[in-house]
Amino acid sequence: MKKIFGIIAIALFFYACGSDDTTITTDDSGTDNTGDFDRSAMLTNWADNIIVPGYVDFSAKVNTLESATAAFTADASDLTAVRAAWLEAYTTWQRVSMFEIGPAETVNLRLNVNIYPANVTTIESNIDNGSYDFGLSSNRSAKGFPAIDYLLYGLGADETAILAVYNGTEGAAYKQYLNDVVADMKQLTASVLSEWQGSYRAAFIENDGASATASTDRFVNDYIFYYEKFLRAGKMGIPGGVFSGNVEVGNLEALYAGNLSKDLFLVGLDATQDFFNGTAYNTSAQGESLSSYLDELNAIEGDIFLSSIINNQFDVARASVMALGSFESELSQNPPSTFLESYNEVQRLVPLLKVDMVSAMSISIDFADADGD
Repeated sequence: MKKIFGIIAIALFFYACGSDDTTITTDDSGTDNTGDFDRSAMLTNWADNIIVPGYVDFSAKVNTLESATAAFTADASDLTAVRAAWLEAYTTWQRVSMFEIGPAETVNLRLNVNIYPANVTTIESNIDNGSYDFGLSSNRSAKGFPAIDYLLYGLGADETAILAVYNGTEGAAYKQYLNDVVADMKQLTASVLSEWQGSYRAAFIENDGASATASTDRFVNDYIFYYEKFLRAGKMGIPGGVFSGNVEVGNLEALYAGNLSKDLFLVGLDATQDFFNGTAYNTSAQGESLSSYLDELNAIEGDIFLSSIINNQFDVARASVMALGSFESELSQNPPSTFLESYNEVQRLVPLLKVDMVSAMSISIDFADADGD
């Protein structure tokens, strides 16, 4: 059966990566292929209506998590409140994870708060030693949301067993580690938000040219990199064995809590589509965006706007994933054909964004491609 699965995975991969013969045409009246589009207005919409509000919300959720963690470690009798606060913050993280530019890039926010699965060996070693430096890259997989996932769900077979750890002879060390993990996330998030609310916002908007170092070009690359490597591959492709030929359930997000990875993926997918359309954070209002930029360039395939093609594929991908059971249940199938079909719909967006969209905008991809389009 493994051989059959491998054949299916490879076939789906090449089918999804195959090039098509369609041609995207644009209005090339602008010498730099930007037309009369106002990049500054788009950058302003991104900063003021999407990125900063997203970080404000995320910071608030992390602060709530800190309070819930402190309450739990003061009286380790019930995991309900701290688990709920963790899930709220983790869900909100899915909406800001793509903003890895400027302050977030400087502190490697994504790598510091969501490397999964958690390295349990390192976590337990840190707790045993009672000494750890979260600034070291070697501890990235021993902190953040995945570490909290383990500490709230993975220390025992059920809640009673987990609470017994926190109330046992080593309980103080586990409580301290949990508090320290949350404090590290709070410090990193506050640093990023402070920079955006300070001088970085203006610098981001003012850098509105059409070059590899301009904000639009850099952010478009970061946006596509997030979609391809972290949303598509990290949340679906790697666990589904698309690249290895073997299902890797142990690489699912929220591994110990269980049955959350699909929901977290869908929040991330919604966030990437909302960003494409310039939809303000937690509202339906829209401003200048990648979608309106493509429309300004009159980017069409046949007689259909490229923006519509991309939005339609977002909708198809979402519907396909929503029709699945939990990722855990889907990956228990041998082979997980339905899961891979949904992955294929998610994959179809990669060439639309990474080839067609950037070609229309005359933006060059600045990151290496390890697994094709």
